[in-house]
Formats: sequence, structure tokens, C-alpha cells
Amino acid sequence: MSKRSPDDDVWNELAQMGLLGLLVPEQLGGAGAGLVEVEVVAEELGRVLYPGPYLSTAVLGVNLLLTLDDQQEAEAVLPAVAAGRTRVAVAFAEGDSARPPAAPATTARGGTISGEKRFVLDAATADRLYVLADAEEGAGIFAVDPAGPGVTVEPLTTVDLSRRLCRVRFDDAPATLVGPAGGGVDALTTALDRSAVALLGEQAGAARFALEMARDYAKTRFQFGRAIGSFQAVKHMCADMLLEAESAVSAARHVAAAGQQGAADWTADLALAQAYCSDAFVYVGATNIQVHGGIGFTWEHPAHRYLRRARSDAQLFGSPSWHRERHLQEIGA
Repeated sequence: MSKRSPDDDVWNELAQMGLLGLLVPEQLGGAGAGLVEVEVVAEELGRVLYPGPYLSTAVLGVNLLLTLDDQQEAEAVLPAVAAGRTRVAVAFAEGDSARPPAAPATTARGGTISGEKRFVLDAATADRLYVLADAEEGAGIFAVDPAGPGVTVEPLTTVDLSRRLCRVRFDDAPATLVGPAGGGVDALTTALDRSAVALLGEQAGAARFALEMARDYAKTRFQFGRAIGSFQAVKHMCADMLLEAESAVSAARHVAAAGQQGAADWTADLALAQAYCSDAFVYVGATNIQVHGGIGFTWEHPAHRYLRRARSDAQLFGSPSWHRERHLQEIGA
């Protein structure tokens, strides 16, 4: 691995447990598992707000390579991903949108790429970038060495310090086409859909942990000689948090199972779940701070970290309003 980061020890443990290769085919050193298994792992990573590049490398990067069906690239990269030796990042967003553009402004000509990508997840620690760029045959996916000439990676300061987003600029950076020419947008959309299952699991797991945090505090914090959880207003907040968190878990697990089974209406369910889980996590994260009262607003208390992650996750693969609009389109409304 070319770059040392604080989460390397945990990353190596995840590799030893086989979690980095869950989606990697068995013949390439992985487990050949599916969306259900990834969702379960994501729930647990969400509970601790794991800051490492699991979503970008072990989920989105692997899903993209499997969708592109480039055997040479898959054989070169996926075994190293499963073993924890290689981290990848996928660069697609431009401007103010977190979704892939239909016509990328980033261009690939003569074996090089020029342009700018924003909100690139974990680009600062990636060993390989997969970039959506416009080419003569149409938009495609191109492999770029982030340490190579013509590449500038700039970490972004966002509300969530544990979600490492970057701006990446390309100035005639050497690039190699991966997968079929002109199939970049479709492949990336498919990979994002399948990877969204992990994001849903993370949101659900983190929301449930925030609920538990509030519950435990309400049982042990005393005011006026009583546990604050005995007051009706706090009871109602905790009950609403329970409803939102458990519903998010149900939605995430349903979508994972439906996607693994290839259900016909899966994309409609996915879009609705993405909107719901985003809003549910934000609500639970904010209400958790309210239950904690004054201490919940302090930097030293971890409650704010869950609200920060909730705000970040709600925009990562598209806003809740975008997903609701997509759901309506999918059902023909």
C-alpha cells in the first residue's frame, strides 16, 4: 500500500477476516458473497462510524469492476483488494451534483484525461482511481494512477470529518480504458445501485446505535430525583427514534435481499429506501443530541459525530429528494 493511514491496522484485520473480499469472486481470492452479507457488515461498520475506505474500495470499486467485466483489470486488482494490499476510489461527480453526469465535462483523449472531479470518496489514500470521462466513443471508465503525473488530489473539509472526500484534478494524466468504450455511465449507475445497499446498512446501523446511546443516557441521567427517561417528552422522543431506526434497518435488509434475488421492482424499492434511511438517520442523530441535552452539544461527546455522518450520508449518492423523484419514475407515477 502506497499511503499509510490511521486505520491501516483495522483495514488489515478486515482483510484477514475476509470482509474486504466479500463481493470478490472466489476464483479471484474473495468470498463470492452477495448484497445481504455486505449489508450486515455495513451495519456493524456504521455503528462505530468506521472511517476507512470500505465503501469506496471493497464495495463501490469491486462492484464497478464486476459490472465492467474487464477480465484483465479484475485479475490485476481484485485479488489485491481482497487481501487488503490495494485501495481504489471511483471519481464521477462534477459540479454540485453527487450523481454521475450524463455527459461528463472530464475528457479522455489520446491516452490522457483532463478535468476535475468532486466528492471523490477516499481518493487521498487510493492506489488506483477509476474515472468517468467523456471519450470519442462516449463516456467510459478510465484507470488512473493517483500518484502519477497530471493528478492533483485535494482533501475537502466537510461537515463529517470521518468521511474523507476529495477534489481531484487531471491535467493530461495518463489513463487506460477499463471495460467497454462508451459504457461508463450505465456501468457506474449499476455499481452505485448495488453499492447503495452498503450505504443503507451503514445508515441503519448507525441510527440504531444512536438510538441506543440516547436510551442508555435517558435511563442513567437523573433530574429532579428521576431518570429523565421517565418524563413523557423524553419517552416520546425515544419512541420516535425507535420507530425510525428499526424501520431503517428493515428497509435496508429488505432492499439487500431483493437485490440479491434480482426482484423486478428492486430499483424502485432501493430509491425509496435511500430517501427514507437518509431522513431517518438524520432525525435519529439530531434527536439523540436533544435527549442528551447540554452535553450532547459539546465537541467532546460523540453524539455530534453521528449527526455529522447522517448529514454526509444523506448526500453521498444523491439527495433524498433525488431518490424520491427516481422512485416515482421507476413506478411510472
